[in-house]
Amino acid sequence: MNLKQVIDELVEEKGIDRSVLTGIVVDSMVAAYQKRYPGVVFSARYNDLVGELVILGEKTVVLAVHNPLVEISLKKARFLVKDVAVGSVLMLPFEEEIGRVEILYARQFMAQKIRTIEAEIVYAEFKKKQGEIVHGHVHKMERSGVTVKVDDALAFLPHQNTVPGDRIIVGLPIKALLKEVYSEPRGDYQLILDRVSSDFLFRLLELEVPEIFEKLIEVKKIVRIAGYKSKVVVSSRDKNIDPVGTCVGVGGSRIRPILAEFGAEKIDIIPWSDSLEDLIKNSLKPARVNSVEFVGKDSARVWVDEDQRSYAIGKSGQNIVLASRLVGLNIQIAQKEQDDVVFETKDSSDLW
Repeated sequence: MNLKQVIDELVEEKGIDRSVLTGIVVDSMVAAYQKRYPGVVFSARYNDLVGELVILGEKTVVLAVHNPLVEISLKKARFLVKDVAVGSVLMLPFEEEIGRVEILYARQFMAQKIRTIEAEIVYAEFKKKQGEIVHGHVHKMERSGVTVKVDDALAFLPHQNTVPGDRIIVGLPIKALLKEVYSEPRGDYQLILDRVSSDFLFRLLELEVPEIFEKLIEVKKIVRIAGYKSKVVVSSRDKNIDPVGTCVGVGGSRIRPILAEFGAEKIDIIPWSDSLEDLIKNSLKPARVNSVEFVGKDSARVWVDEDQRSYAIGKSGQNIVLASRLVGLNIQIAQKEQDDVVFETKDSSDLW
């Protein structure tokens, strides 16, 4: 059986090492024979120069043959091997053939082994990229998400990991965080992407702001409600560097490409302060806060003018929720010169 052409084609198509593919092809043929003749112990000998595969079957030397599949007479054995004795075990060319069912089994066996090897290659290649941004093209829209082609591999972006309002069209380029890399495919995929996490925003900031990548500016914390707003607290390790201005860029040149990734989502860049009071005031921007009072260990009450209250609370309460997550306190909004609380974050379990 000449398998050289088969192996040549697989090497070109799959890009897998030739010796590995040769082993898979040989093993698949041995498995096919084993399926057809389960009582025989098989091995194989392959000559890559001529593409010839010889299947060997284990036979025991006996005086009288009862099962020719696993036994050989002493007389015939001594014709092949001198000084052989009864009870000796020889590996000899197997003369029986296999049928179409076994050939199909061999192909299935081979395909499964190749898929396993390909999964191992993908895992080794992408595991070191886990947690980083990858670039790909939208390959296919599915009910539960989007298939993205990244290099020669297919990754999966679940719907819950997409930003509301994302413009995702087959064929268009897309960026995403490589969130998870499985050693074996779960379903049809082993690379899981993400666009809604704070980690994705952090990696985008690293790409657009060299000072963050070089750690001259430290991102202290990011909180995000994907599709609505993110808040990023930054500080500078160099007193000559303005962390907020550096992240925004001249005329918004650095923040603009990031905003383009998120559609309508806004990003507030907030300067770090050792004063928790100042941090709370900054976290509630664009609202102007008049004063802050700490209530117990886990709450803070802030006073704002009436015309600032809607800004402090934000759409559906999302601005104050993000601010509360940012500082780790339950923020309550009160009106100026009144003690009555008119709004407070309700889900304290969601605070960071």
